[in-house]
Amino acid sequence: MRTTPIAVPAALAALLLLTACAGAGGDEDGDGKRESTACSVDTVSVEVGPASVAPAAGDTGEVPVVLTNQSAACTLDGFPKAALVGISDSATLNAPPAEGAKAQKLTLAKGESASFTLTYERGTPRDGAFNAEKLRVELPGDTSSSVIRAFPWTYGPVASAGQGSHKISVGAYQQAGD
Repeated sequence: MRTTPIAVPAALAALLLLTACAGAGGDEDGDGKRESTACSVDTVSVEVGPASVAPAAGDTGEVPVVLTNQSAACTLDGFPKAALVGISDSATLNAPPAEGAKAQKLTLAKGESASFTLTYERGTPRDGAFNAEKLRVELPGDTSSSVIRAFPWTYGPVASAGQGSHKISVGAYQQAGD
């Protein structure tokens, strides 16, 4: 049996070639979007507060942290890393994820923001409260040279939860703004 070659116009051939290549090259999901790198404290501005301060022992306070991307698109994947640092810098209290919180992956274009909230219960020295001087913020996946940002902690001591833990937790990242 003999076949007759089909003439394909040059424009159609070029379109087919471009379509075949569109799914290749760094797009794991095949959705045409480029994978962005992890957000870095070198390229993201960080603002802490204003807080809803716990006024007395036993009260709950919330400290919002807002991250705004100042560079190329980047990704926040996982939970924020937040820790309180004591007077000696050797005493550190890591904030675990809030009970029931689910981490989500957010991609921030230049100028876009995300936020997370630290929730704590104010304590007293008698209950084994942790006296913090600084809040340390790190971003998941950040491998830059200055991985940590520190901010003054002026919200009072964090109550003990017993067995070496304290009443503090960190929420998941949330898209901020419009």
